[in-house]
Amino acid sequence: MSNYSIKDLEQLSGIKAHTLRIWEQRYNIIAPKRTDTNIRTYDDRDLKLVLNIALLKDHGYKISEISKLSLEEMNKEVVKISDRQLNYPDQIHALTISMIDLDEDRFEKIISTNILQFGFENTIINIVYPFLSRLGTLWVTGSVGPAQEHFISNLIRQKIIVAIDGQVSKQRPNGKTYMLFLPEGELHEISLLFASYIIRARYNRVIYLGQSLPFSELEFAYNVHRPDYIFSAFTSVPSNHEVQPYVDRMVKAFPNAHLLLTGYQVVGQDIDVPENATVINQIQDLIRVASL
Repeated sequence: MSNYSIKDLEQLSGIKAHTLRIWEQRYNIIAPKRTDTNIRTYDDRDLKLVLNIALLKDHGYKISEISKLSLEEMNKEVVKISDRQLNYPDQIHALTISMIDLDEDRFEKIISTNILQFGFENTIINIVYPFLSRLGTLWVTGSVGPAQEHFISNLIRQKIIVAIDGQVSKQRPNGKTYMLFLPEGELHEISLLFASYIIRARYNRVIYLGQSLPFSELEFAYNVHRPDYIFSAFTSVPSNHEVQPYVDRMVKAFPNAHLLLTGYQVVGQDIDVPENATVINQIQDLIRVASL
């Protein structure tokens, strides 16, 4: 069972920490534990409770009414709402609960329902990506355990792989060739997989080299295929002080390809971007390039 700070609950639920403290004092609806230094801590049950309260509030319930509900009654009301059409923030809350509970059936229902309603690409962009952004914050702060992070990440990864397998292998006349890889030591593959889906959906050719690729192997594949674009995501590797030398090395090794770079170590960082490189700040940037 994970432990969360009040800031973690604010990040995941969208309810301000100040509001949570008021609810605790006025309605006794949340009962956090306290550390020896009197700092509030919350567990998985508390997080689920706050997420359910947030969902009910977003659908017109007053906190004074919610505070009078038993946990069983609250769950029944949440289920009623869940059976109706939910908006994107609601779905992100629901995904968070499925992660906390390691509930694959709930995950499948959420994703499948949204794919039928909005399509695969919109589901990933509007629901899964914002959820992963929240998850990333909690992972960095140690608020989410490895089992929960691996559980949900692997389910999302499987969904994207299945979607890629279902794509028609066809290249438009003016389509480009893209080579996709992650640097050696980099294992966060979801963004790379979804980039492959986006690029293929625009009828371009993809050479997918996957995780943790040594630079010498990247050079070998480049010489075989001579791609128009090379796409990579730097999430944890290379480290901050190694990113610029790595980018410079790519520029020198692949002068005839355009580099598309994304990830935490690149986006919003103060690196020198050469003329034949573009930083992909958001998925819409990649969609625009892949549509050219």
